[in-house]
Amino acid sequence: MGVHSSPPFNAPAARRLRAALGMAPGHVAYGLRAQYGLLVAPETVEAWERGEMSPTSAELTALAGVLWCSPGELLAEPVTLREHRLARGMTAEELSRRIGLDENSYQKMEDTGRWKANERQSAALTSTLGLTLAQFVAASGKKEELAELLRSAVTTRWQAYPKPLSKLLPVPKEHLERVLEQLYGEYQSRMVATLSWGGGGGHGRGGRRGAGVPRGDRGPVLGRRGRLPVGRRGGERRRDGPRGRPRGDAPGRVRRPTRPRRSGPRGRSSAR
Repeated sequence: MGVHSSPPFNAPAARRLRAALGMAPGHVAYGLRAQYGLLVAPETVEAWERGEMSPTSAELTALAGVLWCSPGELLAEPVTLREHRLARGMTAEELSRRIGLDENSYQKMEDTGRWKANERQSAALTSTLGLTLAQFVAASGKKEELAELLRSAVTTRWQAYPKPLSKLLPVPKEHLERVLEQLYGEYQSRMVATLSWGGGGGHGRGGRRGAGVPRGDRGPVLGRRGRLPVGRRGGERRRDGPRGRPRGDAPGRVRRPTRPRRSGPRGRSSAR
């Protein structure tokens, strides 16, 4: 993993701090030479403020002294271990001593961008540099490894992962267990909800068979016992009479003609 050759310089902040002190770029260049023995031209100071160039670590520390500010005020958001250390105005020797590491070992980890210290030293580094958990993960170069462990924890058995995670993060194991259990529960609940919405054995929304299917594609409507109602067999559509009998004439049946009646005397009808 590569590191910056120079700190992420905050050019607008440097220009604002210089203007607030009523200094010109020539005054800054003179202060760097007189106080710190650095031969920096006024044109170089102007290039720093335009963002065309960035000061080295030594020049950044000296510039902060000339502008009466901390090195962190002249840096953009730090990302690497080196940037966080410079933002705190600390040397590698001082930081390694405070976290209980050999200077050469720390310098190697800072140059490679891979943090390989133990849990106690990781906690000391986080406390000394004032890192948040997210900043520590980014600075230690373990973002991808952490993502893989968390992915495995929520998809398999989370109980097997507090120990390996505690080696990556300066977090108590008990706290990691609570967090992993919560993440596992949320992930499994979401997966169950996703499967219930995605599946359903051919049922539509609300569990109704055929919901969301156009009426013409559902096929014939069956009766209570799975049979077609009377009058709909064979593709016919007829209105049913009482007790399921079809109204009108049945196919193939000849209707018997009725005998006409005639009226007799006194309005009474008689039939022959």
